[in-house]
This record gives sequence, C-alpha cells and structure tokens, in this order.
Amino acid sequence: MKCPFCNAADTAVVDTRINEGADAVRRRRRCQVCDKRFTTFEHAELNLPQIVKKNSTRESFERYKLHASLDLALRKRPVPTEAVDSLVASVEERLLASGEREVESQMIGEVVMRELKKLDKVAYIRYASVYRNFADMDAFFRAIQEVSPEEGAANRNEAKD
Repeated sequence: MKCPFCNAADTAVVDTRINEGADAVRRRRRCQVCDKRFTTFEHAELNLPQIVKKNSTRESFERYKLHASLDLALRKRPVPTEAVDSLVASVEERLLASGEREVESQMIGEVVMRELKKLDKVAYIRYASVYRNFADMDAFFRAIQEVSPEEGAANRNEAKD
C-alpha cells in the first residue's frame, strides 16, 4: 500500500481489526519513510448486476445513490442511521442473491418501497411520490390509503370539500 502522504511503497501494518459488521477489515498503517500513520479498509469485491434504467441505459449499482435517495425520503424522520444502512445492505444482498447479470431499476424501487413501508410510513410516501411520479391527487391519496386506510379516506374527503 502506497503512503498517501509521500507516495512511498514501503508501509507497515501496525494494527488489524474486523469492523463491527464483519464486512471489512480495518488496518492502521505506518509509512516507513515519512513515519505518518493512516487507515485503510479492505472490502470484498462483489460483482453486482448492471441496473437497467427506464430509458434502457445500463449503469453499475451505486450504493451511495440508493443511500442518498433514502436520506432524502427520511429527512427529519426519527429513523436511525443503522436502519438505513441495513436497508441498503439488504437491497445489495438481494441483488447479489438474484444471480442476474442485469436487473430492472423498477425491481429495486419496489424492494425499497416495501422496506420503507415497514420502516417509516412518511418516508414511504415521500419515496413513492418521486418513484411513482403521481399524476394527480387521487393517485397520491391511494398511496396514503395503502399505508393508513382510515387517514387516506379522511384526507380524501377533506380535499373534495
């Protein structure tokens, strides 16, 4: 491993630990030339399927993109970061387990919505409003009724008045 400070190739591992999730190895290293210390993480390289978008373009699965969309839906909601990380990991695991070389983006969206519905109903509605691109108020109220039938009906009656 090259030193990020002086680019020397001569570094030594000072400490090695497995992180809490047991999915990475954390190594503290020391450069033999400049004597500075730095941390590296070792992860298994996994071959996730290509994602086929609505417009038929293909791109690699990007964990950070899914995380960013969930962060928007969960903004100012009382959901722990660990729960979001777990949801992202669950989607990743499902993609790996599929054994497919390509997966439709809609499949990922449906999986995320199913998990969000269990995690936080408000975040589910936020995510669904973008993902499903509601055309009118009725479609929005139907989504609310999926989560909470009695509230959806009450809000729909208020909107008609």
